[in-house]
Parts: sequence; C-alpha cells; structure tokens
Amino acid sequence: MKTVLLFLSHRIPYPPNKGDKIRSFHLLKYLSENYRIFLGAFIDDPSDWQYTEKLSEWCEQTCFLGLHPKLGKFRSLRGFLSGEPLSLPYYYDSNMAAWVSQAMTQGVGNILIFSSAMAQYVKDERFNNINKIIDFVDVDSDKWRQYAEKKNWPMNWVYNREARKLLNYEREIATLFTASLLVSSAEANLFKELAPESAGKITYCSNGVDIAEFDPAISFSNPFMDSGPHIVFTGAMDYWPNEDAVVWFVNEVLPAARIKWPTLKFHIVGSRPTEKVKSLRKESGVDVTGRVPDVRPYLHSATAVIAPMRIARGIQNKVLEAMAMAKPVIVSPMGLEGIDAEHGKEVFIASEAADYIESLSQVISGESSHIGIHARSKIVSDFSWENTLPKLDQWLI
Repeated sequence: MKTVLLFLSHRIPYPPNKGDKIRSFHLLKYLSENYRIFLGAFIDDPSDWQYTEKLSEWCEQTCFLGLHPKLGKFRSLRGFLSGEPLSLPYYYDSNMAAWVSQAMTQGVGNILIFSSAMAQYVKDERFNNINKIIDFVDVDSDKWRQYAEKKNWPMNWVYNREARKLLNYEREIATLFTASLLVSSAEANLFKELAPESAGKITYCSNGVDIAEFDPAISFSNPFMDSGPHIVFTGAMDYWPNEDAVVWFVNEVLPAARIKWPTLKFHIVGSRPTEKVKSLRKESGVDVTGRVPDVRPYLHSATAVIAPMRIARGIQNKVLEAMAMAKPVIVSPMGLEGIDAEHGKEVFIASEAADYIESLSQVISGESSHIGIHARSKIVSDFSWENTLPKLDQWLI
C-alpha cells in the first residue's frame, strides 16, 4: 500500500509549459509512482482550469483554488502590517488551510512543498513529526534583491524589504524541514552561505528536459513566413526578467543586427505578453506571438535562440530546451547559471551587444554547425529527468 504524500504548489503543475510548472509536473509525475499524491495548488491563469481533471492521472485527491493576481497583490499589502514577506498573504487562503487539515487526517507520511510561500500551511506543531521537504527551486530572496537594483524609489524600497523579509522566512523554513532542495549546485551553495545554520540539509536537484519531446529529429511545420534569419526567445512574457531581457535586446542589439542582416526577424514567443512587450511589435523585424500551442516548431526552425537574461536565478528551462533541440544558443552568463556549458563548443556566451552580434555572425555564416550537436549531447548526458529525479528518493520515507 502506497503512503500518502501531500504536495503543495503555488501554481497548478500542468500543463508543463513554463519554467516552474515544468519542474513541478515532473516532480509530481515521478513521485506518483511510489506515493498516493494529495495535491493542493492555486490557479492564476483561467485557461488552466481545463486541466484539473488531467491531474487525476497522478493524484488521488486534489484541491485547486483560483487566485486572481490583482486580488493577490491587494491581499499582499497585509504584509506591511504583519511584518512578513508580501509573498505570504499573496498565497494565503483559508480554504487551502482547511483542505490541508483535512488531508492530514488521511495518514500523510511525507510533505513536499513547491515554492517557499506554500510552507506557511505546514509550519505549526501539527506537522513537527512529518517528513517535510521543500523545493525552493531558486533563492527567491536574492531575485528580489536583483529586482531592487533595477528599480527606482519607491519600488526599490519595496523589493529590498521583500528580499530581507523573505530571506529571514527562507532561513526559518529551512530549519523546520528535513531537506531544502534547489535547482543547481550554484543555488544550493548560495543558500548555504545565506543560511549556514541549515547548510547540512541544503542540496540540489537539477532541472531536466523531456529529451524525447524536445528532439530535433521530430518533424515540425515551419511557423515562419520567410527565409530569415530567425532569432527566437521563449518564455512567459508577463515575467519581468523575460520582459527586461527582450526589451534590452530590441533596444541594444537588434538595430545593429538588422543593419548587418536586413531580413533578420526576432520572434518573442510566450504567453501573456505585457503592454511593454506588445509595444515592441512596432519595431522593425519584431514578432510578438503571444501564447502558442507548442514552442517546439519555433525552436526547430530558428536560426538561433537567445537568452539575454540580466536578472536570473537558477536554471533557465528555455536554455535547456533550445539546447535539447540542437540549436545554437546565445546566452548571458546569468542565463547559463547551473548548466556548465562551454563557450564556443555547446553555447555562445554573450555579455554585451557586440558579443551577440559576433555570435550571430558565426551562426548565420554557418561557422558553428557543431554547436547544436554538442548542445544536444550535453542535455542528454546531464539534464534528462531520468537522471535527475531519483535524487529525491534519499529524502523520502
């Protein structure tokens, strides 16, 4: 008889079409092989409600609650009064707390928390003797610190406050849990420095790629209308680091690239583009697709994939997926964290605008045909889910 595992996630782990949902889904699917999964999660995208029944394939019991981002932001203001991180009231719902209490009557043996804000539901003494694992994924508090560096007052003050408060909370949670997981050795080492009292319980479980799905041997229809060259960026486009990356690229790199290659097109592929991202459509050579049913045709037909991240934590799934599709990827040092790929062999690393132009020159001229082959090999050897997920087993009972 399988034991019960309570899995709490800040966002429904399906469909696996964006960074956190890719990771949470594969964790859930893997754990369902040996545990009865009780899943509690929020749904912040109305289009995701259609997938609730799908998760019954892996879960015995579920609780899904709607979360309206604007209402969540309003609720988060309570954090200024309580002194807690704003992220906690954003994700607090008394109905979720009640469901967790009911689930605990079913003999829960393990708890897995995905994203730190969900740990608030299992903090009190009722959970002291339950094996609890938290997947922080990234050191979120440090991401807020990075945000603060890019913003003006008053938002830089708000983000600096969140960085401080959230780090204190992350440290507290780490002391209460059996193990704290992060997405890479770099993230784990950073958190060990920030939370030295829990260093012995901090480890990592790398992200992976479904290498059978992201396979360049699969035939896809070409989504592009002309011969290009075509540069692609993928990601959720309501996520500020992604917005920041594409705006920077359009302003700082694309004009020079279009002078050198007048027919070059830059495709921004991802759901819920912000108004700032949508406004890039007015620039010559820029295509903003919005949500697409499948990013793989865009990757498959791309001349190059870029990830000019200036704000980042953890491993970028967009980079892993493009590498798995055997594409030349031009990526910033921050965007490559945790992947340990070699410049000029498996990827191109670019920091300044001139670096992107130089790398594009090598790709478009055909001088870098080996890059994609080596990139795919790197992913198969180091980032398949089959290789990464069994690391979870050592922390479960």
